[in-house]
Amino acid sequence: MTCRRVGALLHETGMVSAEKMHSVLEGLAAHADDEMTPAEAAGALVEFGTAVSVHVDDIDSIYEDYAPLLARAAEVAGGRVTIAGVRIVKGEGGFEGGRCDLLEFERDGTLVSLVAEHFSEDYYDHETAYLAIRETAHADDPRSWRNVDFAREPGSVHDNVIVLATPAQGEALHEHLGLTLF
Repeated sequence: MTCRRVGALLHETGMVSAEKMHSVLEGLAAHADDEMTPAEAAGALVEFGTAVSVHVDDIDSIYEDYAPLLARAAEVAGGRVTIAGVRIVKGEGGFEGGRCDLLEFERDGTLVSLVAEHFSEDYYDHETAYLAIRETAHADDPRSWRNVDFAREPGSVHDNVIVLATPAQGEALHEHLGLTLF
């Protein structure tokens, strides 16, 4: 599989416009026809603007990095939902053994509060990040945010990729790229 094939599939399934497909492929011109691993194919979903990547390694800060993550997700979702005031409300105690914080933000002016277990100041709570990303899709959007699973090489670490897709688009990603959505 190549980036060109990923782009064509995303266009054929209505996930990206022809213009978006061509602009991404132009930017990757030197590598558009290189063979890709399943992890690279999942990453290409982010490059084409149909998914977000949640970093599994250390981030700058839980106090600052959830906001840009949710902003990217809202952009992928078409910007129909406004996300503002993203903040961490510290729980009691330190990080040893996990600290129970709250990730709070306004979604179209309504407060959303999600429990987040943090073991460090520089790692996301991935379950909470996923739940927060789900809040960026408009209620009448036929697409839903789904985690992307792919064959992984032993000993390798890959960011979590979360794609916004309809069930039919998810089936196409599985059938043609070997990516499983859950």
